[in-house]
Amino acid sequence: MTNDAGIDALDARLIELLEAEPRIGVLECSRRLGVARGTVQARLDKLTERAVVRDFGPRVEPAALGYPVTAFVTLELRQAVGHEHMAQRLAKIPEVLEAHTVTGQGDMLCRIVARTNAELQGVIDRVLASEGVQRATTVIALAEQIPYRTLPLVKQAADLGPVR
Repeated sequence: MTNDAGIDALDARLIELLEAEPRIGVLECSRRLGVARGTVQARLDKLTERAVVRDFGPRVEPAALGYPVTAFVTLELRQAVGHEHMAQRLAKIPEVLEAHTVTGQGDMLCRIVARTNAELQGVIDRVLASEGVQRATTVIALAEQIPYRTLPLVKQAADLGPVR
């Protein structure tokens, strides 16, 4: 039975299995979950159609690629330029991993990686050179305490309670 989030316990178990073993096939998922292959495929199709599951790609660790420095940069933008234009400019800089329009002091929050602190300065300089940036505030991450995760939300959305 699904809830307001539109997922149920089987969906949550399927997502958890795919999170733990992203290379597992549909047939093996069906075997481990004890349901028909068609059920698994239909569930996956619905989850991807509704953008609950966004992709099945590999999760890449920037530090393993030689980019151990992570920083969060808050940008204040000139309002005439607009967020979409700025996002298009930022998307051309490979070290900008993500950017979000935000409320508060700044207008946009970016996660940026670099090989060194000196290289980070160069990336920030390229960001600042973009038309429309008035000011940038940078915070360098010292250590990742909780990696990006969604499984606790999936379980909560399926009314399975908190993950222990």
